[in-house]
Amino acid sequence: MKNGIYILANDVVYDQLVALLNSIEVNAGDLFPVCILPYDDRLDKIRQEIQTRENVFLFEDQACIDRWETFVREVWETHPIIKDTWRKNGVLEVYRMGMHRRFCAFEGMFENFIYLDADILVLNSLEPIFNQLSQSDCVVYDFQYKDPTHVYNVGSEKLLETFTRDRISSEIFCAGLYGSKRGIFSQEDLDRLLKNLSHGEVELLYSKAPDQTIVNYMMMRSNRSIYNFALELPADQSTGCCVTSLHFKERDHLLYDQGNRLTYLHYIGLASSLFSQLCAGKTIDFPYQDIFLHYRYLHEPENRPALTNRFINRILQKLQLARQGISL
Repeated sequence: MKNGIYILANDVVYDQLVALLNSIEVNAGDLFPVCILPYDDRLDKIRQEIQTRENVFLFEDQACIDRWETFVREVWETHPIIKDTWRKNGVLEVYRMGMHRRFCAFEGMFENFIYLDADILVLNSLEPIFNQLSQSDCVVYDFQYKDPTHVYNVGSEKLLETFTRDRISSEIFCAGLYGSKRGIFSQEDLDRLLKNLSHGEVELLYSKAPDQTIVNYMMMRSNRSIYNFALELPADQSTGCCVTSLHFKERDHLLYDQGNRLTYLHYIGLASSLFSQLCAGKTIDFPYQDIFLHYRYLHEPENRPALTNRFINRILQKLQLARQGISL
């Protein structure tokens, strides 16, 4: 298959996955095949859900999963102390190993693919990303380049020995959404990366986001071409993408940044438990939750939880605090 979408998920993020699938259907079209990469074996709800969706299926190539998990173990085996640090924190193997299953996309069934974390809503066409893959190895649309501290260990002297400042400030990207291609990393490429890491470059990896640091290192150290719409589009056409940006305007269940329609919204940093509680009817307040609920219950509006008006809740909270002599 030429073009397709991968999503990493398990039953823990079921509500977010349903919202994402519905947002793809409405805003990107239902013609794209979607493959769910299993974070782990908790998949009962997902297996039931995809039975109702003709274009969605589960990635079940265990040999491929095993190959990439072996590669990830070999990456971190080159680090002199990180595994001991993880063990002290109760992590017996590689921290967040399931997140690394995203790498299966590099040898999956799609010639060109877009990878998505489950905590995303697609709000516009994905065609520009797929089209750009005819000229680039990796296509992204985010502003992670402004903050390399969550991609690399910026305190490592190896960082500027390995990559120039210009590359660091223009090529790093958020691993929540990126487009790339099947087969761009051969076994020889992976062996070369492991050799470089074992010769000291492993110290520039950021261990608290192991999947994100590895995919950035793989792309940059292999000199793959990386295209970022956030850097390439004119300033008056570019949009943000993160839930932490509170200035987006909602219209017709879409979001706009200074009049420009967002390609996607990333609920980055919000725990999956917040979405589960929200869908269970609990009063949870976080930005752009109404648009999430719209897509989550797009095909079952009768099941959408009836939530108490948040404005009224805030007034009642202020009144209660006022009675206690507390000012806000």
